[in-house]
Amino acid sequence: MTYRGHARAIAVLGLPLIGGHLAQFAIGLTDTVMLGWYGVEALAAVTLGSSYFFVLFLMGAGFGWAVMPMVAAAAAERDETSIRRATRMGLWASLIFAMLAMPLLIWSQPILLALGQEPEIATMAAEYLRVAGWGMIPALTVMVVKSYLAALERTQVVFWVTVGAVFANAAANYALIFGNWGAPELGITGAAIASICTQMVSLVAVLAYALWVLPQHTLFRRFWRPDSEMFRRVVRLGVPIALTNLAEVSLFSASAVMMGWLGAVPLAAHGIAIQLAAATFMVHLGLSNAATIRAGNAYGRRDREHMARGGKVVIAMSLMMSLVTIALFLTCAEPLISLFMEPDDPNRPEILAIGVGLLAMAALFQLVDGAQVMALGLLRGVQDTTVPMIMAAVSYWLVGIPASYVLGFVLRWEGIGVWAGLSVGLACAGSLLMTRFWRRSIRLID
Repeated sequence: MTYRGHARAIAVLGLPLIGGHLAQFAIGLTDTVMLGWYGVEALAAVTLGSSYFFVLFLMGAGFGWAVMPMVAAAAAERDETSIRRATRMGLWASLIFAMLAMPLLIWSQPILLALGQEPEIATMAAEYLRVAGWGMIPALTVMVVKSYLAALERTQVVFWVTVGAVFANAAANYALIFGNWGAPELGITGAAIASICTQMVSLVAVLAYALWVLPQHTLFRRFWRPDSEMFRRVVRLGVPIALTNLAEVSLFSASAVMMGWLGAVPLAAHGIAIQLAAATFMVHLGLSNAATIRAGNAYGRRDREHMARGGKVVIAMSLMMSLVTIALFLTCAEPLISLFMEPDDPNRPEILAIGVGLLAMAALFQLVDGAQVMALGLLRGVQDTTVPMIMAAVSYWLVGIPASYVLGFVLRWEGIGVWAGLSVGLACAGSLLMTRFWRRSIRLID
């Protein structure tokens, strides 16, 4: 296939995935905007609580992401039995993880206080998590089914289900946060209930589609029967992905904790800036998922040349997106941040001042953030996850988090320093992971 053919195929596969990730981001954005209208303390608390939730969620999502390359490789080999087995055991692993994570979500307040958060913000965040935590079970189930559908190149349904969830979440938030349409005014608890409702809507939709359109896979027939050999394969691939996710998300969650040490207003500014940076990251993540699927198919066929060309194309597409984002963050920072605040908010000038500086740092790490997630997508496609996990842990825990602390608090650069540390960690990861894929992983394919 030519480079143009690869670009076309990646666009057809990747655009719905990008749209789905952007729609998923819009759910978080809706929470941020509406809680920003409700109050700075509520926004700061849910920023903290959401960061905590997603540390655990993205760990559990490792099993769903493990399903994607396994199903893609099995589909290339036309092995429908392995497609069913991998998906089922991905669901088993995800549900087991969700049950183990529940106590950490329901009783989160002592952990948040131990992390040095302001007592009032920690109490509000724990109130949010006591309710929102129950959404872990449907959220991880949806992740597995979406990965199964995406690996079979059914990406458009993933997009439309997520778009529907955006509208469900907005309506539930509007009713339950502010007490509209006859509902009680529940504030951050209302946001938590709205999140669970949204996850349940998504779960029903993806399961209905999978069972209706792909009945030959009989995903839930005798679902309770164990499959120890495939379960071990899913866990062997999924645990390193989970720990890689943990390493990356803990870098950003640690930045939220450090921003919380600076106070509620810097944490609120961080919440807004991280939402904007996350929006652009969704494009890279969608391309990374497409890279995993395409690389998984090539891996199943043992087609090294196809994989190499596709890898170059998807990296080039990510690079172009990074350049657009850098220009946007450097030229339009203040209007973008203003979207999240009421014009008469008394904290507006301070939040704007902090947020503009944070977005300048976000522009700095766009290239390296895109590079590391593209490399991870390609490595997962060839089912190379253990060494990348170690590289990610070194980059984020031993380099990024200490750099954030030193630059933010030892050198007293405060928020700018915390975000500069993010750039250092991401740059380290991008360099190591890209080197791993091009110099070793791809060369092992016969």
